Amino acid sequence: MKAALTAIVALVLLVAAWFAFALNWNYSSGERAGWVQKFSHKGWICKTWEGELALVSLPGTTPEKFIFTIWNDETAEKVNKVMGKRVALHYEEKVGLPGSCF
Repeated sequence: MKAALTAIVALVLLVAAWFAFALNWNYSSGERAGWVQKFSHKGWICKTWEGELALVSLPGTTPEKFIFTIWNDETAEKVNKVMGKRVALHYEEKVGLPGSCF
């Protein structure tokens, strides 16, 4: 019984350590410029702001899309105000986290 409890506690601590690491480490970060063409508040459990940035492309070509998630309502409000205008967004890409809740 004591060994099983120790294993469960160790597993919970390991998962917590992984989340702490993954939330504080960026796989990549940078800037993307384009036009915010889609922006909505989505989610069943965790409501996040999901957006789509049409990147600048050559005339006559299909625009590349950059899909992004915003957790913060204040930042989402700023993005909402510039819908349809050319913007530059700073992003941080996280990996190893399940879903868009994190």
